[in-house]
Amino acid sequence: MSHLVLILHLFIGATLAGVGIVVLLVAGGGSGWSLAAAVVLGFAVAFPIALALARAMGED
Repeated sequence: MSHLVLILHLFIGATLAGVGIVVLLVAGGGSGWSLAAAVVLGFAVAFPIALALARAMGED
């Protein structure tokens, strides 16, 4: 696994987790479990995005 994929995953995952938290808080669903689920979902969704982005950038 490339270092670029890991670095992209950290940034993209943190961004998606933050967006998920903000959406939940604005919608009024700010319980602890739902916020934790948003963070886990953000980091899980970020891996395929980071992999596709690294491939598009020319890194195999």
